[in-house]
Amino acid sequence: MPVKVAHNADEIKEVLTDRASLKELLNDNDKFVEWVEKSINARIKSDPAMLDQLKESAELAAIKFLRDQGMDEGEKKDLSYAKRLNLDAPYIRNRNIRTDSIYNKAAIGAKFDKMFNSTPQFLHAISEHSAKDAALSANLVELKNAMSSMKPSDGGFLIPEILRADLLRIALERAIVRSRARVIPMDSLTVPLPAVDSTSNVASVYGGVVGYWTEEGATITESRPRFARVELRAQKLTLYTEMPNELIRDSIISLEAFIGQIFPEALAWFEDVAFFIGGGVGEPLGFLNAPAAVSVTRDAGQGAVEWIDVVNMYCRMLPQSIDRAVWVVSPDVMASLLTMTFDTGAGTGTAPVMLGSGYGDGGTGSPSMTMLGRPIVVSEKARAAGTSGDINFVDFGFYLIGDRQAMSARQSEDFRFNQDVTAFRVIERVDGRPWVLSPVTPQNGGSTLSPFVKLT
Repeated sequence: MPVKVAHNADEIKEVLTDRASLKELLNDNDKFVEWVEKSINARIKSDPAMLDQLKESAELAAIKFLRDQGMDEGEKKDLSYAKRLNLDAPYIRNRNIRTDSIYNKAAIGAKFDKMFNSTPQFLHAISEHSAKDAALSANLVELKNAMSSMKPSDGGFLIPEILRADLLRIALERAIVRSRARVIPMDSLTVPLPAVDSTSNVASVYGGVVGYWTEEGATITESRPRFARVELRAQKLTLYTEMPNELIRDSIISLEAFIGQIFPEALAWFEDVAFFIGGGVGEPLGFLNAPAAVSVTRDAGQGAVEWIDVVNMYCRMLPQSIDRAVWVVSPDVMASLLTMTFDTGAGTGTAPVMLGSGYGDGGTGSPSMTMLGRPIVVSEKARAAGTSGDINFVDFGFYLIGDRQAMSARQSEDFRFNQDVTAFRVIERVDGRPWVLSPVTPQNGGSTLSPFVKLT
């Protein structure tokens, strides 16, 4: 006999307190779901106002969600923002980053996605690995074998793809380069990519394509572009930390807080360091060391930063890159930038370079973090004030990141046995290289241009 549909709270209580009805529902999951759906629909039909209440509750929940994910004050007050946002799209905390640009369903770890609900749970499982739990033991052996078949020397346990993507998702919110660069999935340890070998646009473009006007029927001069190759090699980035065994045994919540925040931020940190200043041997080649980088000499000499330096850097950026480029500056040059002025001409005095609130209001507002209309990113990974690379103008669209899309994790209670701590190690394989090989001389024969401009 089917369980009767509940039209109100009293009837729901009646069904759920009746042993026969409850047993029938719990023994058949599909029947239980069907009963819940019919009861909800019956409740809404008997009280149409209920639907409005549900909509209102959903909107309030959506607003709270967006507020928690870092909306600015204007968007918090704008309910239409929630209505405009496509919540079905795979956006994550930073709404400018999509999970489908991180998660790869073809990655080797994707088939293990359902084994664990979170990265902390995964790491907790490998730290508590015991043969007594047959299911857990089988899962971890499978992960270990999968990682060994891919990179035998690394060992450890392959991190399921959904957890790897989750680590990178959080890291992207802190990362400077990865969140702006072109990320290339690597299905092997080495991936070659074509690059145009162009040094001048004076007589040809794309390294060898020429254009000319000809009479009808005249012989056409042959030409072709000149290509080079940028090779991405999976380099090994290792994260290592130790945790007291008491913390692991007593508080999985604390472990989740630590792993869920510290590891992704550390990952973003060390990636960025290499993407900034890496030498290219056994590590990525940073954009500051790119052969294509253009150096602009300070007008006022070593150590000083003047408005003319900023203008000269802007003028050396590739024209097609200007609308993507960002200023990447060291924290210790911000004082110079915030107080920098330029002559307005005709004896009318000077004006601040960084226009916006914070000027003319007694310094109580937040200064605009842009110069010449392009955003300023402050990073201690830029060079120190007064040295080459303390101020940079960069289009990261010309920086390639090769991502092997496989991470391994391993733990050991024996390594620091006498200190009663467990060591955790996470290994990522990644590379980074500039996509252009040299500065380009423009068609008019002027100063060379590049997507990577630094002050020296």
